[in-house]
Amino acid sequence: MPELRWDAMLVRLEKLPQVTKSDGERTKEGADDAGYIGEIDEILGFHIRLAHGTVYRHFMQSFKFLGMTQKQVSVLWLVSDHPGIAQAQLAKRLQLDRATVMAIVNRLAKRKFLVRGESQTDGRKQTLKLMPTGATALQDAKRAIRAHEKWLKGRFTARELQTLIGLLRRIHG
Repeated sequence: MPELRWDAMLVRLEKLPQVTKSDGERTKEGADDAGYIGEIDEILGFHIRLAHGTVYRHFMQSFKFLGMTQKQVSVLWLVSDHPGIAQAQLAKRLQLDRATVMAIVNRLAKRKFLVRGESQTDGRKQTLKLMPTGATALQDAKRAIRAHEKWLKGRFTARELQTLIGLLRRIHG
């Protein structure tokens, strides 16, 4: 069976006319409009996917100059906030599997952004500490994040933003 390509489907969906509601019924008014989505407009996951895609594209554009991914920045940030954190704890906080975190840590260590160490309380644990080059990269990333967040938060009032964050926490929390 061929793989479902969301990006290709979304491009096609963007060309469909807008759905409008009239007396509680769904109609295809303006069927020639580019915004019509259809029944899928009622699927929450679809809207989450569209929002994620928009935010991700803007993030990647904002971070292109850093040469880092969102996950790499998140690892640097957590290691900065929690020097000596164990890789397993990092995986738990980021809700990622250990193998993924290990691969991210390997890439960051190769760039001399962080260094592994042995836990003083448990010799089986690998601890992580930020190196000066990692601290510099994190500061650059934080500047880019502030600009990205300004763009994103600018779409909402303070009250809407608080509500949105609360609702999203219900999903991922």
